[in-house]
Amino acid sequence: MNFRMKLWVGTGALLSFAGGVALATGPAERPKAASLKTEPLPRHQVPVSKDGNLVVGMCDGQTSLEVKGVKEGESLTREQAQRVSDELMAAWHQKNPDATWDPPPATRVVAQAQKPPQKQPQPNPPMGTNQPSTGIGVREGGVTAESGGREVRKEAGANIQDGHSYGAFTPRDEAVWAASTQQFVEEGHRVFHDAAAVGGTIAVSCDMCHPDASNTHPETYPKYQVQLGRVALLRDMINWCIENPVRGKPLADGDPRMRAMEAYIYAQRKGVKLEYGKK
Repeated sequence: MNFRMKLWVGTGALLSFAGGVALATGPAERPKAASLKTEPLPRHQVPVSKDGNLVVGMCDGQTSLEVKGVKEGESLTREQAQRVSDELMAAWHQKNPDATWDPPPATRVVAQAQKPPQKQPQPNPPMGTNQPSTGIGVREGGVTAESGGREVRKEAGANIQDGHSYGAFTPRDEAVWAASTQQFVEEGHRVFHDAAAVGGTIAVSCDMCHPDASNTHPETYPKYQVQLGRVALLRDMINWCIENPVRGKPLADGDPRMRAMEAYIYAQRKGVKLEYGKK
């Protein structure tokens, strides 16, 4: 080995040693982030009936019920499905006596927040005490002092963007937005209460275990969901229930039924503090 080769070998060994020291004395290795890869949801493996009866699994992934007199592949009536759901819920409560369960909301679905009370008119200040104008000139109700000027500038060729609510809006705009949102939420209410609409095959619908979306707690998502074995969004749990107790096919993210049901469930918990990650 000539001198040049000895120099290369020595330098490499030195760098390797230095790297090893750095790894040994550096900060602790951070745990790997959870995989963001989308994977199919696991299925609730329900027992097989020796008589070929229908076995319905609950969304907890553990509780199931054999329905005597109804064969696998047959559908229940709505009344039968409600009785099965009630029995499943009773079994769950018996296994979890200390668990809290929110009652159904007492109020009807209202998507839009209530308007704050109107302020009482204030008497005019004495002459000579008015503050100088700030130039903003915004009035309550969404109509600004600039109302009308926007159209004039558009006619003059100005590049003014339409389709957003950053600027002025009127009581009529608010009424249109409220009606549109309410219609969306009511569609979610319809799907949530209709086994066929959500794609169910045995007549079990979402409301049978969650009357008016009770105990769905959308404000706690995302969170780790034990029966899924991973962090779940609200729509993951909706699909889990559709695939297992409802016996339907999972809905795509953009499916109008999924979007409407999410809107309905969130609307039922409107005003509740967001606590994502909470059990």
